[in-house]
Amino acid sequence: MTTKRGRAHAAPAFEGVAWRKSSYSGGSEGQCFEYAGITRPRPAIAVRDSKNPGGPVLVFSPQAFSSFLAVLGGEAVARS
Repeated sequence: MTTKRGRAHAAPAFEGVAWRKSSYSGGSEGQCFEYAGITRPRPAIAVRDSKNPGGPVLVFSPQAFSSFLAVLGGEAVARS
């Protein structure tokens, strides 16, 4: 899946990526996300809904991911 801005990608493009569950994910509350560092075609952070691993993936530049976390109040996630 690709949006008009090209920021959401289909999950098959991320097969073999080492996903990590956010420490801020609320285990039983259903608000979980996973993230992974990728290097191709350039360094980026991929984010997906852990309940739907085959669904869309958002891809952020490292700088945009830091801004995203700052807005969410979860700066510590980027440091893990």
